[in-house]
Amino acid sequence: MNTNKIKSYAPQARRDFIKAVARRAARFGIEENNTLPMQERGDLVIIGGEAFPKSIALQRRKLEERIQNQGYQQTIEATAYTWFNRFAAIRYMELHEYLDHTYRVLSHPGDRSLPEILEHAEHVDLPGLDKNKIIELKLDGTKDEALYRELLLGQCRTLHQAMPFLFEAIDDETELLLPDNLTQTNSLIRQLVEEIPEEDWQEVEIIGWLYQFYISEKKDQVIGKVVKSEDIPAATQLFTPNWIVKYMVQNSLGAQWLATYPQSPLKGLMEYYIEPAEQTDEVKAQLAAITPSQLNPEGISLIDPASGSGHILVEAYELFKAIYLERGYRQRDVAQLILEKNLFGLDIDERAAQLTGFALMMKGRADDRRLFERGVKLNVMALVDSAGFDAEGLAKGAVLPDYGLKPGDLTELKQLFEHATTFGSLIQVPEGLAAKLPALKQLSKASSQDLFVSDALKRLQPLVQQAELLAAQYDAVVANPPYMGGKGMNALVKKFAKDYFPDSKSDLFACFIERGYTLAKDVGYNAMVTMQSWMFLSSFEAMRERMLREKTIRTMAHLGARAFGSISGEVVQTTAFVLNNRSLPGYRPVFFRLLDGGENEKRVALTNGGPRFDTTAQDEFKKIPGGPVAYWISDRIRGCFDSELFVGGLAPVKQGLATSDNARFIRYWSEIDHNSLQIKAETLDDTIGYDKKWYPHNKGGEYRKWFGNQDYVVNWCNNGEELWEFTVTWSNSFVQPS
Repeated sequence: MNTNKIKSYAPQARRDFIKAVARRAARFGIEENNTLPMQERGDLVIIGGEAFPKSIALQRRKLEERIQNQGYQQTIEATAYTWFNRFAAIRYMELHEYLDHTYRVLSHPGDRSLPEILEHAEHVDLPGLDKNKIIELKLDGTKDEALYRELLLGQCRTLHQAMPFLFEAIDDETELLLPDNLTQTNSLIRQLVEEIPEEDWQEVEIIGWLYQFYISEKKDQVIGKVVKSEDIPAATQLFTPNWIVKYMVQNSLGAQWLATYPQSPLKGLMEYYIEPAEQTDEVKAQLAAITPSQLNPEGISLIDPASGSGHILVEAYELFKAIYLERGYRQRDVAQLILEKNLFGLDIDERAAQLTGFALMMKGRADDRRLFERGVKLNVMALVDSAGFDAEGLAKGAVLPDYGLKPGDLTELKQLFEHATTFGSLIQVPEGLAAKLPALKQLSKASSQDLFVSDALKRLQPLVQQAELLAAQYDAVVANPPYMGGKGMNALVKKFAKDYFPDSKSDLFACFIERGYTLAKDVGYNAMVTMQSWMFLSSFEAMRERMLREKTIRTMAHLGARAFGSISGEVVQTTAFVLNNRSLPGYRPVFFRLLDGGENEKRVALTNGGPRFDTTAQDEFKKIPGGPVAYWISDRIRGCFDSELFVGGLAPVKQGLATSDNARFIRYWSEIDHNSLQIKAETLDDTIGYDKKWYPHNKGGEYRKWFGNQDYVVNWCNNGEELWEFTVTWSNSFVQPS
């Protein structure tokens, strides 16, 4: 796949879609700072002196309400994104011949300018399509734009049955904002068709790349600043290379299967599966005690709590399929089972969740041609805030005791998800509320003649669904979580991290690592690719100590820079790892030190099995103060830390020389009179009583592999007499008089 084509197309497409949607909204009297009134007159509505069919009135009112709740710019951007996703989805399906009528909707197989579906409009059979109107428009011969609009909307409404998360029902306000001029040679659709070659649409992975590059400009706008809640997805999204995804999935889900069935042929299909190190008899006994004697494929669960465009879940689908087929299931039965029983995903970005659901449905459709007809219920959703949920009104309008509920239960649920689209999967459902979820689910399915109660019940449903997903525990948690340090966190996120993840509050990715502990079952797996900083920095010391004490590192690919190719450049220093969710004293993890080279070199090194470190038990890391995961150091060096004698016990450990005024006391050696330079002094006494002013000073500098950076000299005449006098005077200037 040539991602360069996508990289050049998607950012411009985002700008074009936003402009087109904004123009469409303006046509119906809605601009950023001005909304024209709408008057109904018989079968028409009048907006700004222009008449429209009365059928658009409801859509226009819904659009106004949405803008009032979300803001104009956010509504326009979200709608543009949704139409971009829909066009991409239809493009993928038409090229894979997944549309029942068999005609291309966006293009023509004969490379003609107008879509194929226009040629065969009178033969297209789509539920709800007005055939008489279609034939009338077709016979007119001058209304291709109106005809195409009817056919495209008819296709979207049909796809609603199979994928309601991406194609909303008829009369949604999004439908009103479908861009104009779609049959022109420079239309949004034509650009999509022409800019990305057909061969690049062969793998569903293209959906993830489109997502990555579509938001790239938005990412550049918000990165490095305090990030608003609505901008968190753009600021933190990073598409995970396929080989890293496979490494995580195969060594979590795959490892669990092989632990129970070590002779499974599945091992031969997993090129990134890591054979565990040789363990002691004691460790083998511990592993045997927690390994089930048999597994039911339908009972194994995997969640991506920050699913993005669904790349991890798509790869997990393939592995689950291999597991089912190994156990004798028919391939046509496997797709629905995997989608409904095995795979779970959450994200704070609705558009990302749309793409995740679509990607999974495409994987399933490839295995089951009747999948769209089966009413598949995916376990993938974008979290929603509870702001619009009237807990108090529902408590008054429903007979809560019939469900074993109290008003406080509804209030607690609302408070829990007040900022769901900001905190995402980091939200933890209290045990008391989790116990009430079956009753809350039953209540959410109730019906009411009271419109206000009915609306509250409708808004209750997604809150209960996301609470269920967050309260459950899974056999495997696999994620590329968002990276955001404290400087980028807004006040809400910073307080939440401090309150609920005190050991990992320094970065969101670290909070997600710890959240993985509670999402995973007691003997489950937690696999993530994150920044490497948690392995070493003192700000993550408490987090490391807990991990080394309570969890077990099964394997780690220490990737360093450039593992994500051109997406992240040199900036992101990463590590991918898999944890067992309980402590196994004496266990020897398998580490790979893959710091050299680019993405391809790292991938090849991993598949070739080196450089591999697998002889050190995890417990040994605790010997080093602060518990850094220094897996590569020798037993001899590690043994030095068993000594009772440390530098800190002899003298306080402090910063090196700090002059407080480098311009005054430090020079390059080339700037001074060499008659005043002393390079042979061996002790401080050798600087006293001599006329030599300048002495060598190792200050550091740019990276040099073997030797260098001996560039500076410091004024250390008479044991730094002038410098000492200056620093004392400088320090005293900050002392306030009593």
